[in-house]
Amino acid sequence: MAKHEPMVEASSTAKHDPTAALLALLDLSPAEGAQTDEEIFVGASARQPGRRVFGGQVLAQSLVAAMRTVEPSRDVHSMHGYFLRAGDAEKPITFGVQRLRDGRSFSARRTHAYQDGVPILSMIASFQEPDDGISHQDTMPADVPEPESLPSTAELLGNLDHPVARAWAFERPFDIRHIDAPLYLSNEGSTEPRNAVWMRSLGPMPDDPDLHRAALAYASDYTLLESILRPHGLSWTRPGMSVASLDHAMWWHRPVRVDDWLLYVQSSPSASGARGLAAGRIYDRSGHLVASVAQEGMIRIPSA
Repeated sequence: MAKHEPMVEASSTAKHDPTAALLALLDLSPAEGAQTDEEIFVGASARQPGRRVFGGQVLAQSLVAAMRTVEPSRDVHSMHGYFLRAGDAEKPITFGVQRLRDGRSFSARRTHAYQDGVPILSMIASFQEPDDGISHQDTMPADVPEPESLPSTAELLGNLDHPVARAWAFERPFDIRHIDAPLYLSNEGSTEPRNAVWMRSLGPMPDDPDLHRAALAYASDYTLLESILRPHGLSWTRPGMSVASLDHAMWWHRPVRVDDWLLYVQSSPSASGARGLAAGRIYDRSGHLVASVAQEGMIRIPSA
């Protein structure tokens, strides 16, 4: 939030189906008219309190656009993107996909997300035919509380009459439950540069594996930078604080369903120069490491 208005209690709840809204965002349509060396798709934007497009939305939509140009047998295994400009949530987004390579086992695609004729995100994704090989993984943390024992964001923020609080409580398509004390209003508890949440989509998702991979990219942009905020006593309501994602990388390791509970374990190895690096590992409830994430964020704090 650029400006922080006082949050007051409210009794009403929004009538909104966040899962249906997420699926609508990921349902890109081909653009009419001339094509260049890019294949063009168009997607809607979800309205946000501050009009800035949520980064996870643009990542997921850019990935869906790339998926539309790849053989169905090839699954995305990695994505690297740079956020170039803040997107306007009041406007649609145009996605241009360039076919960089189609090899025997791998395909590469570059997607640019455009608004007003300029790119707001540039991403390259790689896809692979199924293959057998060696296998190992980091172990899922032990002694983590079950998600059912933790409060949801709606339970924590649902009684606050503030546009950001209500958007987080009722309009996000994911149920997010913090293992440590959440950073919505204050920073309490652990001061280690770590964070962890359980998350899953609020409603059931179709049985399309690509939709689950894209939806996981969407959700991977939630809470990751909190691992940078924790050791510095910062919360999302710190007056005058400016936070923005600079880039985002993701690797899909194993099959995943986002409508089942996923544990998102996050850590920050370094922060300097008004930038912080965060890394994340995403496990399913059975302990399989399904994806890894890395992101650098800009975090500026007022000097006075």
